[in-house]
Amino acid sequence: MSIDQKLAELGITLPTPKPPVANYVPVVRTGNLLFVSGQVSVDGSGTVTTGKLGAGMSIEDGRAAARLCAINVLAQVKAVTGDLGAVVRVVKLVGFVNSTLEFTEQPAVVNGCSDLFVELFGDKGRHARSAVGVASLPFNAAVEVEAIIEIA
Repeated sequence: MSIDQKLAELGITLPTPKPPVANYVPVVRTGNLLFVSGQVSVDGSGTVTTGKLGAGMSIEDGRAAARLCAINVLAQVKAVTGDLGAVVRVVKLVGFVNSTLEFTEQPAVVNGCSDLFVELFGDKGRHARSAVGVASLPFNAAVEVEAIIEIA
């Protein structure tokens, strides 16, 4: 089954990638690696999932926000490659979680992103990862994820 078929089976439609909001590019390709700039928890209609983990936002809601980040990473990769079948390996993710000083469950939140990559790509979706708590994110987003993806 193709990645596009798996996405359809999961009810996921990739959005049109959002243009940069500052002086950067969304993806840099060097050799067979794609460095995907941070993608925040925004849905296809432009609504940002906002909030701070540890201050009224549940881990489950944070996981859903991280899943949106994964969908946006995939949209950026598809915009460059034209086909998610070109993905050889999800190499590394860095997840930034908008959280209070006391919140320590950032890994559980970023699993919302990691789990989708593994569900779609199997072992090729298993990756190195960091999950970091931060005081704030652009647009008060709950989560932001950047990625390094190897392509054919």
